[in-house]
Amino acid sequence: MTEDKQNKSWAKDIMAGFIVSLIALPLALGLAIASGVPPMAGIIASVVGGVVVALIGGSHVTITGPGNGLVVVILTTIVALGGDNLFLGYTYALAAIVVSGFVLLILGFLRLGNLADFFPSSTIQGMLSAIGLIIIAKQIHVMLGESGVEAANNLFLLAEIPNSLIRLAKSDSIPYVGIIGIVSLLIMFFYNKIPYKAFHSVPAPMWIVLMAIGFYYYFELFSDLPFPIELESLIQVPENISDSIVFPDFEKWNTSAFAIAVISISLIATIESLLSIKAVDKLDPEKRRSNVNRDLKALGLATIFSGFIGGLPVVTVIARSSVNVNNGANSRKANFSHAAFVALFVVLFSQFLNRIPLSALAGILVYTGYKLASPAQFKKMYKAGKDQFFIFIITLISTLLFGLINGILIGMVTTFLIQLFLMENRMEFFKHPFRSNTLLYEESDGKMYLSVKGHSSFLNFLRLKQQLDSVPNGKEIILDYSLSQFVDSSVMEHLHHYEEDFKKKGGNMEVIGLDIHQSESSHPFAARRMMKLTSIIKKTGFLTDRQHKLKDFAKEISWNFKSNSVFETPVLETFPFFKTKTIDHAYNVFNGIHNGLKFELFDVDFYEGELIARENHKLTMLIIQTGKTIPQFRLDKERIFDRIAGLAGFQDINIEGYEDFSHRFLLRGNDEEAIRSFFTDRLILFFESHPYYHVESNGEYLLIVKGQRLASISEVKALAVFGKDLVAELAV
Repeated sequence: MTEDKQNKSWAKDIMAGFIVSLIALPLALGLAIASGVPPMAGIIASVVGGVVVALIGGSHVTITGPGNGLVVVILTTIVALGGDNLFLGYTYALAAIVVSGFVLLILGFLRLGNLADFFPSSTIQGMLSAIGLIIIAKQIHVMLGESGVEAANNLFLLAEIPNSLIRLAKSDSIPYVGIIGIVSLLIMFFYNKIPYKAFHSVPAPMWIVLMAIGFYYYFELFSDLPFPIELESLIQVPENISDSIVFPDFEKWNTSAFAIAVISISLIATIESLLSIKAVDKLDPEKRRSNVNRDLKALGLATIFSGFIGGLPVVTVIARSSVNVNNGANSRKANFSHAAFVALFVVLFSQFLNRIPLSALAGILVYTGYKLASPAQFKKMYKAGKDQFFIFIITLISTLLFGLINGILIGMVTTFLIQLFLMENRMEFFKHPFRSNTLLYEESDGKMYLSVKGHSSFLNFLRLKQQLDSVPNGKEIILDYSLSQFVDSSVMEHLHHYEEDFKKKGGNMEVIGLDIHQSESSHPFAARRMMKLTSIIKKTGFLTDRQHKLKDFAKEISWNFKSNSVFETPVLETFPFFKTKTIDHAYNVFNGIHNGLKFELFDVDFYEGELIARENHKLTMLIIQTGKTIPQFRLDKERIFDRIAGLAGFQDINIEGYEDFSHRFLLRGNDEEAIRSFFTDRLILFFESHPYYHVESNGEYLLIVKGQRLASISEVKALAVFGKDLVAELAV
């Protein structure tokens, strides 16, 4: 990079860090207060996280600091460990934060950065929405100016919202605290709908801070009335920064409550960070991939430092990272500068921060909770299928009632039981839930082929992920699920992201073999299970992405396309190819006319052998009606074993004068003279100059196949073009 470009990069990173700090400052204060710790605990996490991760992290444009998902965990930990003494509970919680930092550090050294992929997508979404509702339940009362509102559990705390609203409406005096909180919430909601560019030059949280400080100075400078908000309703940032340093107390290290706290903090911090890192990598203009294991080590080290001096856990945060990318950040220097600006604001302007009502920050947090548990999120999960929505709701309710760890465990058990119910071969799934039967190899044309058998779920996805990650950049890969009985929603979502990643890196990934799988909805991430014969006969399900593309291709070439299965295939059975095979059914059938000849292109299921020796196969084939009588023959690429067989006396028809053709192709048939006459100079040149296909003639029809699997979209198109070109040669 030239010096000029470096300077520009520095300038962009510093500016992006400055803008992010305007959002991070009020959020850090608000998240700390919502967690039941001093406001400076959030500032410490922002500063330490920004510096440490910027120096030794493995991501490029992420922002680190206190996270939304840990608010509930920290607050619960303080109460569980400290009882009525909240300050003592805070010091015990700091000890749990330090230990969780070591856990993240160990996970990084063990290269377990892919741990988040083990959790089902619907369970994670249910957990996040539950966290959003808990944040709303605890902060909306503060936003309305109500303190000390308690309930038996989070659901009852949500039910108390109408009572807080009624008390606000019936207040004898002007409820300034509640009004500021409601205005703050409205600013967050309608910020993006305000059309003025100048307004958007300042982030919404900073407008709330400016409004709150301006409200104080109105009474201080222009009003004869005293400031109407009591001191306990304002932020309390110590003027002497050293006063905010609190050290952890490890007295409770050997209690079950401490162990649960460490597990909860580590689990949520890992999931929130890894999901955020992956999401931000997709936003990175340079399409760089983060070293997640190195980032886990950095986050662990930052969390240890933060906890030792009184700060919250450090995680990677998606919202602030998105702002960072959108404002031109290019490197970790933006994260560092964001931390520096936050520290600078606190050192120079702490007296202004102490003028901000807690209700203003609570309004920001209520909006944060709403974004996590918005109606759109519920609608999205419902569209993913009834099974996924059920898992989502069970996880959400369980988390609200029994806590985060129990909620996730219940969600995972629910997912396992639902998948067990949906599967045909339940015993195999129950015996080997973590086994992934995958086969990856490179085909002769350079394409990578990955076949998945059995079941593919969140339990065994890590093995599939390893296979996909091993594919070099720029490669084309065919992922075949034709022999897989079940594919769950989490895997479908992961595959969608992998398809995007391959495209960004100059390659391509196509998923095939799901056309005879049944889904509960039209959502692209819906779980798929292999259809029974009765379901295939009356198939009314949703088309897969491959079928939609096949349908578009059929329309493009003016052919008919039907996804329904065909069980009577008399023409196919006349070919030698199926002499020892039994056809089950054909599907995804193209019908068309070209040069007056009938074309049929389709996928076909067939099997060889019986009982335990039975082997199932799925291929894509093309049949062409020649319109005349031609010799019966079979043309294949000649391989070394064919040459050995020729030495043993098996007949290969060689054509005189075409040694290269005879060397490269294996040609067989009973009527050698008719076959040699049929293979004209033009036809021989045609086969020599085109890719290899298996071609058979039954005397009236031609059967054309390539490979021993279903064809990708590009291969289907190539097969159709090959057939048309072959017909053109035969017509000469």
